[in-house]
Amino acid sequence: MNRAAFLRLMLGTLVGGASAPMLFAKGIGPEVPPTGSGGGDYDFWFTRLMYESGNWDVDQRMPANLITSLLEYTTLRVDTREHVLALSDPRMLTAPFCYLAGHKLVEFNPDERRNFERYVRGGGFVFVDDCNHDIDGLFAKSFEDQMAAIFGASALRKLPNSHPIYSSFFKFPDGPPATGFELNGWGDDLVHDYLKGISIDGRLAVLYSNKDYGCEWDYDWRNKRWLAEDNTRFAVNIVMYALTS
Repeated sequence: MNRAAFLRLMLGTLVGGASAPMLFAKGIGPEVPPTGSGGGDYDFWFTRLMYESGNWDVDQRMPANLITSLLEYTTLRVDTREHVLALSDPRMLTAPFCYLAGHKLVEFNPDERRNFERYVRGGGFVFVDDCNHDIDGLFAKSFEDQMAAIFGASALRKLPNSHPIYSSFFKFPDGPPATGFELNGWGDDLVHDYLKGISIDGRLAVLYSNKDYGCEWDYDWRNKRWLAEDNTRFAVNIVMYALTS
């Protein structure tokens, strides 16, 4: 089941016969208003997941920065507000994209675990970012333990640089772009030249980063003009892959 089918199933919304990439290119994607938004039809809304065990409320300027890039580069109909939902809240099951991040312990309670597994197996997409940039840190170790317990010890695997996420919009032939935190020795003082993921029926459903992209993109979007190259372009790839795969 791809993401479009997932949304149709969860929300009972019918989409015409055009393929998902064509729909998004034309800006006429599926009518899937965010729960509690008060109406309005959007192709994308940013959903941050709260979880009880750790500090989920990190990188607070990042969503606005990512949203601005989607508006600048794509024709997606984008909700400009960040939506924050508890992972234990069934409403998160209707989101086309979810973000989960932090520095501390990740230990899902039964409701959180049930919703995470149901969402991922049912066609959802979660981008998980380790804000410690540390493969041996608390967030990384505890999150990886959670994934092994839910999906199996070998489910979380390195993505090859040929994975479609690196060409879903912009081209990244060398794989995931490095962050300034990596290059300046933050966290484990390594440049991680890979991302990991969990695939369900050949579809990437969990994208997992130790690169601390959230902090890399956590700045006022108006300061982007000072960058030699917009470092949020890979965020656009992640979203476009999530919506069209």
